[in-house]
Amino acid sequence: MKTEAAQAADQFGKVAVLLGGRAAEREVSLKSGGAVLAALQRQGVDAHPLDPDESVLEQLRAGGYDRAFIILHGRGGEDGQIQGALETIGLPYTGSGVLGSALGMDKYRCKLAWTGCGLPTAESVLLRAESDLPAAAALGFPLMIKPVHEGSSIGMAKVDSRDALERAWRTAAEYDALVLAERWIQGAEYTCAILGQEVLPLIRLETPHAFYDFEAKYQADSTRYHCPCGLDTATESQLQRLALDAFEATGASGWGRVDLMVDDVGRPFLLEINTVPGMTDHSLVPMAARVAGMDFDALVWRILETSL
Repeated sequence: MKTEAAQAADQFGKVAVLLGGRAAEREVSLKSGGAVLAALQRQGVDAHPLDPDESVLEQLRAGGYDRAFIILHGRGGEDGQIQGALETIGLPYTGSGVLGSALGMDKYRCKLAWTGCGLPTAESVLLRAESDLPAAAALGFPLMIKPVHEGSSIGMAKVDSRDALERAWRTAAEYDALVLAERWIQGAEYTCAILGQEVLPLIRLETPHAFYDFEAKYQADSTRYHCPCGLDTATESQLQRLALDAFEATGASGWGRVDLMVDDVGRPFLLEINTVPGMTDHSLVPMAARVAGMDFDALVWRILETSL
């Protein structure tokens, strides 16, 4: 007779862990996916890695998979594409659906949705061409420059002058035809992990870099993570509620992370949503889960349950 744990693992059937992909964040996804795969297998789940290409649906059908654990970061995995493909073959998957994924990945339209819902986010200008740069400069310096459809801070830069703005726009435009220029917020940066309807403890991020860039996220030993975040209970609860409202406003579901800042006079500003956050040894969702009393294996199990 199977143990209770084995019976629980059987409910998931055969699981494809979708990792890697072809986005700029491929290497991070491979690392995240490897950690997720190992955690599932440790718990008796019949999980297998699958690095998707154009034949991914045929591979899923041929492999007899019952569901997918999506741990693809960036384009193709976090933007609704793979979610829509899985919908067409009726294969359950973890995390947000097509709408929430697509809107969460589009920094510009995500901000429009938040603004429409009355949620606070920094003023910004969409840059499609060089002729849009004066409107960005009119916001005042410094500015944050971001490719609209990239994650992991890829292509981002802080700029303090008109010349730096043009250089940063050209660099960001190498990643994306749409670039966002956002008013710089001076203050503390926080991130809020969401698991189902549960909001995990806030993490305050501290880095000597100009901002929380790719190196600070994945490579630097100088980044500091404060969890508990140091805020009083009432303030932390207000920010958690704001993060959950922001998450739900975009149609996101299952699990994810909302990044925000609080300026020097205490005003919060939403930055962006991650609907497939990192699950590496530097990642923030596992860190918040640990403080909430949930180890990595339990977290991965809970995320897989979002596919049921």
